Amino acid sequence: MTAREALHALVDRLPEGELEEAVRYLEYFEKHSGRSFADAVAEAPADDEPVTAEDFAALEEALADLRAGRVVPHDEAPRSLTPS
Repeated sequence: MTAREALHALVDRLPEGELEEAVRYLEYFEKHSGRSFADAVAEAPADDEPVTAEDFAALEEALADLRAGRVVPHDEAPRSLTPS
């Protein structure tokens, strides 16, 4: 059985109430298949939320931690979060 035949058989076995959702999923899959991550990022809508004073404060705090060496390398992060 080819993949196409298997897919058709699967669709034939879906409950009637699931067909519209399956159509939406397959349409989404068709639209986005073959797209690279770079294409997806380029087509993503712009972030339209304003940067707040709290956001700026958090960024400044993060930069201060970075300058002071209060950082954990990415590969060590899981170990630093696991209780001893």
